[in-house]
Amino acid sequence: MSTLTLPTIAISLGDINGVGLEIALKSHHKIRTLCHPIYLISETLLHQGARLLNTTVPEDFAISGAFKNIDIEVAKVSKESGAFSYASFHQALDLCDTSKAQAVVTLPIHKEAWSLAGIDYKGHTDMLRDRYQKNAIMMLGCEKLYVALFTEHIPLKEVINHIKSSEITPFLIALHKELQCNNIGVLGVNPHSGDNGVLGHEESEIIAAIAKANAYLKKEVFHGPLVPDIAFTPHAREHTQHFVAMYHDQGLGPLKALYFDESINISLNLPIIRTSVDHGTAFDIAYKGNAKTLSYINAITAARHFITQKGHHNY
Repeated sequence: MSTLTLPTIAISLGDINGVGLEIALKSHHKIRTLCHPIYLISETLLHQGARLLNTTVPEDFAISGAFKNIDIEVAKVSKESGAFSYASFHQALDLCDTSKAQAVVTLPIHKEAWSLAGIDYKGHTDMLRDRYQKNAIMMLGCEKLYVALFTEHIPLKEVINHIKSSEITPFLIALHKELQCNNIGVLGVNPHSGDNGVLGHEESEIIAAIAKANAYLKKEVFHGPLVPDIAFTPHAREHTQHFVAMYHDQGLGPLKALYFDESINISLNLPIIRTSVDHGTAFDIAYKGNAKTLSYINAITAARHFITQKGHHNY
C-alpha cells in the first residue's frame, strides 16, 4: 500500500497524565507507515509532554482539535486530565463521523478521572453506545484468542440479573453478524457451568440463548455453555479461538495472563471502526520512557485491516 492510499486514522490520546502520549510519540515512525495519523491534542500540551519525556515532536506529527490549556500532572488522577481525554475521544469521533478519518484508535483513559470531570460514562464503550444508539460489543484479544464480553463494567453481583436468554440471544446474533465466524464458544456463568443445576440454574438461560441463536442463523455457530475454568486451555482452544464470556474478569483474566502485551480492544456492532489498546494508563511508569507499544501498533494494524475490509470485522 503506497503512502498515497494509506487510510487516515484519528487517534485519541487518552489520559494525558498516563502513558498515552509517550506511546504515540514513540510509535509514530512505525505508525506513519501504516496510516495517516491525526492526533487529537493541542500543540501546547503536545510539546509540554515531549519536554517531560525528553524527546522531540516529529515534524509530520499532525494534530487536530480544540482543547483547554492544562498542565500535565504525571501519574495523577484529575478532573482536568479526565476532561481532556473525553474531549480527545469526542473530537476523534467527530473526524470519523465527517469522513475526515476512516477509523478511531484510542489510548487509555482513567475512569475515575472521567468521573471527577463530571462525565457520566464509565468508559469509551458506554459513550459509543449512547452516541450511536447501538449496542456496542466489546471484544478483546489477538489472533490467538478473542473474547467478547456479554457484560462489561458492572459489579459482579449484578451479572446474574442479566443472564437471560432474551438478552443473550440478540447479543450472540449481533456478534456473529460482525465476525462471520462459525465456531464460537459460550462460557457458563457458574463454577463447572452449574453442574446440571447443583451449583446454579443460570446455565439453562444460556443453553436456551444458544439454541435460539443457532436456530435463527440456521447453523450451529455457538456451542456451550463451556466450563469456564477449562475453556481457555490449549486443548480447548484447538477447536476455536473465539469465546463469549459472561462477565469482565471471566474473560479478561485468562486473556491478559496469556497475551497481555499484544491484545487489543475492538468495538463491534457500530457504524464506525474503533480499536484500542488493551491496557490502562500505567501511572506507575508514566513519563519514564518504559511504556510498551505493541498493543497500540496492533490496534492501528487492526483498524487498517477493517478499513480495507470495508468495516467488516472478520476476525
